[in-house]
Amino acid sequence: MGWLKRIGAVRVAGSRRPREWDDAARQRRVRRILFWILLANLLLVGVKIGVGWLIGSLAVLGDAAHSGVDALNNMIALAAIHLAAAPPDEEHPYGHGKFETLGALIIAGFLSVTCFELLRVATSRLLQGAPPPRPGLTAFALLAGAMVVNVGIAYYERRRGEELGSELLTADARHTQADVWVTFSVLLGLGLVHLGLGMADAVLAILVAAVVARSGFQILRSTVPVLVDRRAVDPERITRVASSVEGVVSVSEIRSRGRPGDSFAELTVRVHPSIEVRRAHMIADEVERRVASELHLRNVVVHVEPSELH
Repeated sequence: MGWLKRIGAVRVAGSRRPREWDDAARQRRVRRILFWILLANLLLVGVKIGVGWLIGSLAVLGDAAHSGVDALNNMIALAAIHLAAAPPDEEHPYGHGKFETLGALIIAGFLSVTCFELLRVATSRLLQGAPPPRPGLTAFALLAGAMVVNVGIAYYERRRGEELGSELLTADARHTQADVWVTFSVLLGLGLVHLGLGMADAVLAILVAAVVARSGFQILRSTVPVLVDRRAVDPERITRVASSVEGVVSVSEIRSRGRPGDSFAELTVRVHPSIEVRRAHMIADEVERRVASELHLRNVVVHVEPSELH
């Protein structure tokens, strides 16, 4: 019974090494995807600026500004991915993955700025009025083509984000989806303006602002819990898996943190005091293996205590 007491009753159960090669490949793929999306967004910005300048439409120029924010988001995301790819070190033993989460949070900030600007410009137009633009068929075709490209980007980015477990890609996909709605509202507004309803684009801009605000809120819901270390796994699930290992009497002091696909857990298991050290270590190793494997955790730390005799 005394052996566990003497060693301080602490056991790190084969702490799973960071999957450096998996993470490196993942980060490379995310960076490559973001780079090509950045080029596509820059092309869209150029098209929208050209169309807005040719037809004299502030709405189209505002859409170009929104696409410009998309491009800026891609640049921030590339920087965040570079920082997040750094391996764990003495000052960051849990790695640098939160830089990616922080990048997603910054994107939510840009979404809020976009929402504010849409509301400000739309309100100003409704109150003060403005000369309506004079769109032609070419302008409609270019904007429609830009919208189709954005739909493709958003779909591709969301799929790759889910596949790679990247918060940055999924957050940027939401922003791109918001850009689709902005372009759609501009097209619809220009169509109604062409029919004589000069204020239609301003009214639709307010509706688009609500869509943008919703996208930002969804990003906040997924990033803030990670940044404040909300538990990543239900303790009952960890208890159930750990208790299934033969020799475990009870499980307690369960803690978890992190984001999906990159979570950590710490727990204490109690074993019978008559069990020898070697056997206790084997039990701890099995607990670590099962919890990490079945709950998809990156790292599991197990503390061993002797159970109390009654």
